[in-house]
Amino acid sequence: MITLLDYGAGNVRSVINAIESLGETVKIVSSGADILAAEKIVFPGVGAFGNMMRILHRKGLVEPLKAYLGSNRPFLGICLGLQALFDNSEEAPGSEGLGIIPGVVKRFTLELAVPHIGWNGISIRKPSKIFDQLEGSEKFYFVHSYYVAPLDASAVLTTTDYGNRFVSGIQRGNIIATQFHPEKSGRAGLRLLKNFVESGSRPFLPAPTLNSTRLAKRIIACLDVRSNDQGDLVVTKGDRYDVREKGAVRNLGRPVELAGRYYEEGADEITFLNITGFRDFPLEDMPMLEVLKQVSRTVFVPLTIGGGIRNYTDKNGRRYSALEVASEYFRSGADKVSIGSDAVLIVEECLKSGVKSGLSAIEEIACVYGNQAVVVSIDPRRVYVASPDAVRHPVIETRRPGPEGERYCWYQCTIKGGREGRDIDAVTLARTCEDLGAGEILLNCIDRDGTRLGFDIELINVVKTAVSIPVIASSGAGRTDHFLEVFTKTAAESALAAGIFHRREVPIATVKKFLQGKVEIRL
Repeated sequence: MITLLDYGAGNVRSVINAIESLGETVKIVSSGADILAAEKIVFPGVGAFGNMMRILHRKGLVEPLKAYLGSNRPFLGICLGLQALFDNSEEAPGSEGLGIIPGVVKRFTLELAVPHIGWNGISIRKPSKIFDQLEGSEKFYFVHSYYVAPLDASAVLTTTDYGNRFVSGIQRGNIIATQFHPEKSGRAGLRLLKNFVESGSRPFLPAPTLNSTRLAKRIIACLDVRSNDQGDLVVTKGDRYDVREKGAVRNLGRPVELAGRYYEEGADEITFLNITGFRDFPLEDMPMLEVLKQVSRTVFVPLTIGGGIRNYTDKNGRRYSALEVASEYFRSGADKVSIGSDAVLIVEECLKSGVKSGLSAIEEIACVYGNQAVVVSIDPRRVYVASPDAVRHPVIETRRPGPEGERYCWYQCTIKGGREGRDIDAVTLARTCEDLGAGEILLNCIDRDGTRLGFDIELINVVKTAVSIPVIASSGAGRTDHFLEVFTKTAAESALAAGIFHRREVPIATVKKFLQGKVEIRL
């Protein structure tokens, strides 16, 4: 029996599913007494440090947790579950942590993108039972803006390099905690969890261990999901956002089955974009919730869901906030939510008023779940102009002249699946969304969608230069060398594709084999 401390924020379903896949049963903490009676505790945390500690205090869990940790019974903290062990965090001045491990939690101050998102290695500093049968070269999934700085060097279990070297795991006695997410780290992560939950595992030090680590470029499989004319949820793919062929919705497979296939083929993340919309469903009946629940039972890499992350009222007159919608997605297995058209409207209102309201979907979700949980999906198209001063928007000189020989262009943001252009550009939108609390940009390109001509390198570079958060390149992939081009000609942290994966024209494994030795990837 594994006791799981769920304080009510983030995706704990994947942790539960991962533990249950190992043949273990999970008991959710409902009171301090459950903590005191536990044999083994797993404490996953996602979101903001201050919010986490407020909830733990409000539920009366802090003192029982301290008592449990003081008894040196088995404990595994994950992400915020690691940071909670320390004295305090720069993220929440004045908010005290559990104080079990002397030290503080600091924010990354780097020229690299923050949050640190993706698959990175670990340099193992001492033996531990959680490393049994691992080779030491595995990569694990990280998503965080803060890292722990313990005062006691003997507590350091692993370190990881991202600009600077930081502590990515600690162990003191039976207290173990990692900054990375084992439940989102594929087979290596499941092995690590298995070692923790099984009593027979012995301290193990893989040989050789890494002296330094590198963040991998991510290959993301995207599944555009919508109802077909028969009412079934199918994966489709547009051609410049048109998903119909001969009058019918293109049907490229079922979302749960395709997600499972991509996990087996080595996808680093899987993104679902719900392009049907909410219509009049009560939130608890949304079909995509069931898709997420089913996928998260067998797919142990990060899952992003986009579509309908907004305030809405259902057919029964029940009003839902964007935060409620996002929370239900997180509870169903999502790790991140993607906001598209509504982000444009949010930014337009913010620029009009000149102030942040604190009430937008981006701000509210980031406040509760952390900015790493909020992806903004931008759908721009090229607008050619004769000169740099023709419009008030940022203009670039392009190597691909327009139909009238124009040498300049800007990128106009669109909403409603690309059907409506707005008077705002991709650079301004990305910058403002970062300021509002977004942790990642999914950068599409209507002009390249479905063309298989390669990513729009100029678009990616102009947006990537404007923000300090990670950027996912999307739209236009048609060959393996397109992935190499985007990773060598831009600083994008990841690349997303859909149709070429769905049709098996370029399998994910083929992309990774081609990239091996050219850029850092996870095999």
